[in-house]
Amino acid sequence: MTNDSTTIFEDLGEIDYKKAWDYQEEQFDRIVKSKLFNRDNPDQVKSIEHHLIFCEHPHVYTLGKSGQANNLLIQDEFLKKINASFYKINRGGDITYHGPGQIVGYPIFDLEQMALGIKEYIFKLEEAIIKTIGEFGIEGDRLPGATGVWLEIQTPRARKICAIGVRASRYVSMHGFALNVNTNLDYFNYINPCGFVDKGVTSMEKELGQKVSIQEVKDKLKNNLQEVFDLKFCRSMVG
Repeated sequence: MTNDSTTIFEDLGEIDYKKAWDYQEEQFDRIVKSKLFNRDNPDQVKSIEHHLIFCEHPHVYTLGKSGQANNLLIQDEFLKKINASFYKINRGGDITYHGPGQIVGYPIFDLEQMALGIKEYIFKLEEAIIKTIGEFGIEGDRLPGATGVWLEIQTPRARKICAIGVRASRYVSMHGFALNVNTNLDYFNYINPCGFVDKGVTSMEKELGQKVSIQEVKDKLKNNLQEVFDLKFCRSMVG
């Protein structure tokens, strides 16, 4: 990252999924417009601020553009019964669940400015998550052929603790990751998480046998993302 690169950190708290998605799109469009302006006006270059957003969502299922709708195992009426919503969205990956007790992160980064390809970007997201859960005594790993952070990948008990699904256009990222902290894992029973039918999901609470301070996890995660991506925070906002 160049020295004049700066990142705005925002913790939006609990926010409706669509509202957060619209907000992401606004920041994404702003960065793309700045990039196009800089390309066409090299003598009037505008500084580009990256965004890192943390939030939690009410119960929601999201299906990536390459996902299979039949990986949602329930119908509309049952969605209403469990107080959940469903969106088809423009990220990669298949279906996943977001809900209370889960840290959802949306990095809106100019990957070109960071000199990162999409694979390296995802690798670094995984790295920050692995470092974070490691500080709580949980050993995370990568599963070949699958994004996200997994536990015990060499065993039949392989299970995912953090899902990752991103979109990048004009080398600007959006969407991101979902780390299960104190998540109600029952909601994963109604989907084939990320399209897998033979892999489980877990949470920090389940692995540690006790609830975890979500604020403590956020603080450590923010620090690890800052370190891994060499972020320079210009300001932080908590909603």
